[in-house]
Amino acid sequence: MEQTVKYGAIPSPLKPGDKIAIVSPASRIYPHLIDGAARIIEERGYVPVLAEHCKDCVQGYAGTVEHRLADLHKAFANPEIKAILCSRGGYGVVHLLEHLNLNLIADNPKWLIGFSDISALHAAMHRAGVVSVHASMAKHLAEKGIDQVAETLFGILEGRSMHYSLPAHPLNIEGSACGMLAGGNMAVLCGLIGTPFDLLARSEILFIEDIGEPIYKIERMLYNLRLNGTLSRIKGLVVGRFTECQSPDGTGETMEQMIHRMVKPYGIPVAFDFPCGHIDTNMPLLEGIKVSLEVTASGVTLRQITE
Repeated sequence: MEQTVKYGAIPSPLKPGDKIAIVSPASRIYPHLIDGAARIIEERGYVPVLAEHCKDCVQGYAGTVEHRLADLHKAFANPEIKAILCSRGGYGVVHLLEHLNLNLIADNPKWLIGFSDISALHAAMHRAGVVSVHASMAKHLAEKGIDQVAETLFGILEGRSMHYSLPAHPLNIEGSACGMLAGGNMAVLCGLIGTPFDLLARSEILFIEDIGEPIYKIERMLYNLRLNGTLSRIKGLVVGRFTECQSPDGTGETMEQMIHRMVKPYGIPVAFDFPCGHIDTNMPLLEGIKVSLEVTASGVTLRQITE
């Protein structure tokens, strides 16, 4: 029986003067990057609000579990804050998952922005029924300012529909599909399989990316998705960038060739080389919305379906 898909609630568009909180739910971050991001937020016409512990450092994390959790909860509970920018990923979000107040998140839907280890928070947002944004964080804003990536991010936060058109890739698998978009960092999301925060079990159009993982480890994760039925269930796949990964491996395959081999038998549309992941051109993707994915010989279109 096909599962019933529940799309997330889309937070209200940002308006000039709205407050954007900067929180640090995972690893520590250099304070100047938070200050730089706050400056760009202010230049865009919003009011940056620095969480109490966002610049802390406790054994490599941005504060204790209790402090990181409290900062998140305070940001969601504050009605004046309309968006939450995670300062960075790294590692540490998993510490918070079992303690998150999902009812608080559901009752106060607001934009949550981040990627990499923040994929675990996107999984929590989806469980709470709220759309979130897989996108670059404080370091990018501080170092790049309002470039194309940041302009696209702010445009989405301000109510612009998500729409991407990309050139063809030789490994693409043609086809079209509609469904709920969800995904993120492969290692993080595979670590949540079998838990209440298993985002992979809910996705229809899946997008994936990672950094520093050998090809065989990503293949192992894909075998997990094959054996648990995910690959036979999803309707489409968007392959982002796999950076700092051994390529090719001992078999002579590149990461992309291995992924193509693993997913080709399922006959779903697959788009390679999408600009998301640990790259400067990490384009924002909305988690939990309905999208259309079209892969043709001439290119790829991924667009939000608004009904």
